[in-house]
Amino acid sequence: MVTPELDPVQVEILWSLVIPPDRSTTGLEQDLFLLWPGAVLPEEQVGPPEPALARYMEARGFSVIGEGRLALSSQSLYFMDSREPPTPIAGGAPFVTVVREDGALGLTSPVTYVRIPWTPYQVNRARLMDLRLRAKGLVVSRHSSWVEEVFRGERFLLTLSFNDVRQRGVFPLYFEVRDRLVRLADDPSQLMVNFTDASHVKIDSVTPAASRRHLSESLDDTEVVSLFLDGSTGVTPQVLTILFGYFSGWRAWAPVIIPALFFLLGNLAGPLLRFLGARGARALRAHFHVGRAHSSHDRGVVLSPEALARIIPGKTTYDEVIDLCGADVEIAERLNSPEQRTLIYRGHHVEPQRRPILPWVARVACWDVQDQEIEITLEHEVVSDVQVRVKRARAPEPVP
Repeated sequence: MVTPELDPVQVEILWSLVIPPDRSTTGLEQDLFLLWPGAVLPEEQVGPPEPALARYMEARGFSVIGEGRLALSSQSLYFMDSREPPTPIAGGAPFVTVVREDGALGLTSPVTYVRIPWTPYQVNRARLMDLRLRAKGLVVSRHSSWVEEVFRGERFLLTLSFNDVRQRGVFPLYFEVRDRLVRLADDPSQLMVNFTDASHVKIDSVTPAASRRHLSESLDDTEVVSLFLDGSTGVTPQVLTILFGYFSGWRAWAPVIIPALFFLLGNLAGPLLRFLGARGARALRAHFHVGRAHSSHDRGVVLSPEALARIIPGKTTYDEVIDLCGADVEIAERLNSPEQRTLIYRGHHVEPQRRPILPWVARVACWDVQDQEIEITLEHEVVSDVQVRVKRARAPEPVP
């Protein structure tokens, strides 16, 4: 049973012994032993540890890191979903948790060795044995990037296996008693994981593909992942792996919030990038200049003194002014003087004050700005007067 608290995980091992029809149960009274590939927590109310188990493991070179007893009971196969309580087995199942500290590969992971005392319930076809333990380290955090954790939440990996004896702490114990291994019967068996608070759990992947996912038939708001165990595989490990995560708070709205956020950012990104790009380019252009030393920026019509000197009152005609200054001109006329009109040229001239850094790169100390307005008065299509107004200033950046 996996809860949002994750660790420890409540594990129930349900089983019974199947005796061949040509064998008698007489003389089968012996203990069973379970190897669990991890550490478990003791049930203090069941009873004290069993020193003989610790001595047995220490004689084989293991170090005991935990011991105690687990709850063991028997329940009727026909009343599992009823309120009839299971029948507890006095003394439960003693266990020791051990590690191997020596060896070329160093410290092993914990292994729990459980002694299941004999009881006639084990061969009763109408009953199931129930061993309950609280397993530590069964759920491990899966490494992911900070982006995944922010938007998707932390992910965890849960692995349950049957017949997997490859762990360094498990294999020598299995190998010693491999000829007395209790094998899987032909009856249906399965590995099953219950996830409580199913409305807030996200299961990303389950392997193998033959695993089944469904809502629990008897538990509220519980999702079940199960794997049917194939007895024909012999000692081949059968492993159920689940990648999942619990979510709450704003992550419950992530499927709605994240697309909406990207939609909003997508609409704002274009104008924002254009604005920032324009500001950055303007600031860069204001303090650095790339190009020829005597370059300038003009807008409108800016006439040099030499060009102005070629406009001679009483001699220069309208067509000559247009050829010299261009047709981009503002024309002012008087209704009471149709023979007279005024041509107005406006221009904006900006030139940087450069301090060279490289041959084509210079730092700009300031910008010389000049606004020019020229009024050329004509009478009978001949220039009669020329007036020039110039405003000069210095600015820290080009004035638009």
